[in-house]
Amino acid sequence: MSDHLPTPPKPSGKRLTMLGIGGLTLAAVLVATGLAARTRHESAVAAWTESQSVPIVSVFQPIHSTTGDTLRLPAHLEAWSQASIHARVSGYLKSWTSDIGTQVKAGQVLAVIDSPDLDQQLAQARAHLLQQQADARLAQTSAERWQHLLATHSVSQQEVDEKRANADAAKANVAAAQADYARLNDLSNYKTLRAPFAGTVTARNTDVGVLIKADNDAGPDLFDIADTHRLRLYVPVPQNYASAVQPGMHVSLTVPEHPGQTFDAQLVGNSNAVDMKSGTLLAQFIANNPDGALLSGDYAEVTFKIPAGSHGVSIPASALIFRAQGTQVAVVDAQKHVHLRDVHIGMDLGATLFIDQGLAPTDSVIDNPPDALRENDPVQLADAGGTHAPKA
Repeated sequence: MSDHLPTPPKPSGKRLTMLGIGGLTLAAVLVATGLAARTRHESAVAAWTESQSVPIVSVFQPIHSTTGDTLRLPAHLEAWSQASIHARVSGYLKSWTSDIGTQVKAGQVLAVIDSPDLDQQLAQARAHLLQQQADARLAQTSAERWQHLLATHSVSQQEVDEKRANADAAKANVAAAQADYARLNDLSNYKTLRAPFAGTVTARNTDVGVLIKADNDAGPDLFDIADTHRLRLYVPVPQNYASAVQPGMHVSLTVPEHPGQTFDAQLVGNSNAVDMKSGTLLAQFIANNPDGALLSGDYAEVTFKIPAGSHGVSIPASALIFRAQGTQVAVVDAQKHVHLRDVHIGMDLGATLFIDQGLAPTDSVIDNPPDALRENDPVQLADAGGTHAPKA
């Protein structure tokens, strides 16, 4: 019996060829399956990326008021009459009788100035006047006597004419002395400072013993007086709304120190000219102030009505686009494509803008448009949750 096992037969070349073909076919199938899966994944990623690249925007329709707009503007109040009291004579303040907050009547004494120099000038002018009057009486008497002597041919006509001329010159000197004395006498009356009208003392910038220089415009005024029984309200109205300022119109105003309380004012006139620096028309209103609630110099906010349909539409300021092309907004058409519109701002009220050119109430305007938004870009609309209702 032999210990060797029988040797297995070697595979034939045909069988090897079949195995190789099968392996290659399997590999090709696996590669094709992988490529197909990768292609499908890339397509899905591309579709997802493209869907994500379309921005989602919120839109609103501009407000077009059919009942008119309400316009709020800053303004300031000034006293009906106000005056700064300066000195016309030099001296020292002798006394004062009215402090800040004092209600004074027209002609009431505010202060008295002690002016020794002026007193001496007045006394000198009076003495000079008396001297000139005495000289004039003597010259007149001499002229009359020489006129009588002429009748007896005791003097010549030339001498009589000279005496008469001397008398006329003496009269002129008297008139000049009287004028100088009257001037100093009137100036002496300014030693007593009086209120020019009834009102309230709003400032006192002097005290007893202070040296006062006459007609010193560079120095502080001694007293300030304001008549606040009614106040002047000055409102700068933008040029676009100048036509809304009509004779006799009434406006309401509020001041910070009385929140929630409104006051009435009536138009009395306007500047009839637009300020080139601010582009506004200055309107003046009168507000009655019987209880003194309003203060001179107050900042105020004025509210008045604007006629309907004359100033375009209103939108929130967040809808604006500022680019090299100018001021624009983005609107969406029925196919959900973007179109950039050039607009003109009729009035800027901060959070709200009045657009008088470029928009219609039927336009769908994008709020907070993305920076990368371009003409004809597609967009998706988000739930706007209602229209904006900006108020002026």
